[in-house]
Amino acid sequence: MDEGSKTVKAYPTKAFFVKMLTRDIPLEDAILDLLDNCVDGILRTKWSNGIPQGIENPYEGYYAEITLDKSKFTIVDNCGGIPRNIAEDYAFRMGKTNFQDENLPTVGVYGIGMKRALFKMGRNSEILSKTDTDCFKVKIDSEWLENDGEWELPLEELESCELSETGTSISVTSLYEPISAWFDNKANVEKLREIIQHHYSIIISKGFRVTVNEVSIHPVSTMLLADADFDKEALAPYVYTANIDGVDVLLEVGFYRDRPDIEEVEAEQKSRRSKENAGWTIVCNDRVVVHKDKTRLTGWGEYNVPHYHSQFIAIAGFVIFQTNHAEKLPVNTTKRGLDASSLLYLHVKEHMRRGLKLFTDYTNTWKKDRVKEREVTSKAIPKDLFEIKEDIPKDKWKEVPGSKYAEKVFKPILPRPQIKNPRKHIAFSRPETEIRAVSEFLFGDPGMPAATVGEACFERVLNEIK
Repeated sequence: MDEGSKTVKAYPTKAFFVKMLTRDIPLEDAILDLLDNCVDGILRTKWSNGIPQGIENPYEGYYAEITLDKSKFTIVDNCGGIPRNIAEDYAFRMGKTNFQDENLPTVGVYGIGMKRALFKMGRNSEILSKTDTDCFKVKIDSEWLENDGEWELPLEELESCELSETGTSISVTSLYEPISAWFDNKANVEKLREIIQHHYSIIISKGFRVTVNEVSIHPVSTMLLADADFDKEALAPYVYTANIDGVDVLLEVGFYRDRPDIEEVEAEQKSRRSKENAGWTIVCNDRVVVHKDKTRLTGWGEYNVPHYHSQFIAIAGFVIFQTNHAEKLPVNTTKRGLDASSLLYLHVKEHMRRGLKLFTDYTNTWKKDRVKEREVTSKAIPKDLFEIKEDIPKDKWKEVPGSKYAEKVFKPILPRPQIKNPRKHIAFSRPETEIRAVSEFLFGDPGMPAATVGEACFERVLNEIK
């Protein structure tokens, strides 16, 4: 610098970091960031070379316990703790630099998750960590947050550790007023449990235990219907596998349940409840980043694929991305959404649309003969995604032509309706009192479904004709 020249201040303020890091992230996502850190701890301490294939429950024996109320938030785990060198050089910095976690199947890329969660909730935080070799405590308080000239945090070594197992305890107090009110609302706490259930379902199903205010979270199903016979017309998912630039991909789409009857379709149009399990779920390194999506984001309503409709409530799809290089995953900075412009995702999305179109066409083909369709697909049973993949005979897979990647596809031969004596749908409406009267006359029960009453009337007349 030239003699006599002056400088201007260009260093950041902590208020800027706190406001910008926390502004656009929902509170639930901030808490999920802390759960991500727990799982990263398991990977770092137990599976530092990656989870071997064939290990069904790699997270067995590990837990995270969340406790919250209007005055305090706490998360305690037994996931190995924060190694001293990572705590000193990386864990508390505003951003991530290169270190050993880069070769683990995590979803963290930017190194802001824990700090963002703490800053989102309150002004005073305490992080206690115990590893096999040491125990320490780090505090972030209001005084530090307001001091732009001090960026280092004191690390207190502890000879006697409060934690009984190797792991981490994080507590936040002096909660901001909106956060305190949110935690004090029972409906919000239940909503948090549901979000954890959706986004952590696969990890929980692999042995990880999560509780919120002492209530355990249980996984949701990730199964699709499949017939055991792949050599004939039978119900089975469309399956695509690939390794693209070091990322393993598994895609499956099909029916997760029997297709709905007319009454269920009509009921679904009035309520959102019955379609909760339909749509696409996208998983990155065991974390669900998109849950049951039914929009253009996952191919609905694009090109020749129809928009989501009530008649498609039995269709579900899953895409699972797995890699030790988190920066290659198609996730955004919140880790709870897709980077829809990712070349990897755009490539895989082509197969999402193809599989989706196969089953929307199938649904339309059988629209007028649901009874017969259920007869010919009755042997299909719910199966785990990975079980379906392994059950497919090798000669039924087809290589993707012209691909520079290792890609293959299984396209099922779905049953088709017979056209010799096609079925026709009968639909009419009558006053509810009349339907109940006929139901009482035929079944001795006035509460039978309208479709059942109508079908019984038709059968009765047909039997008289015969």
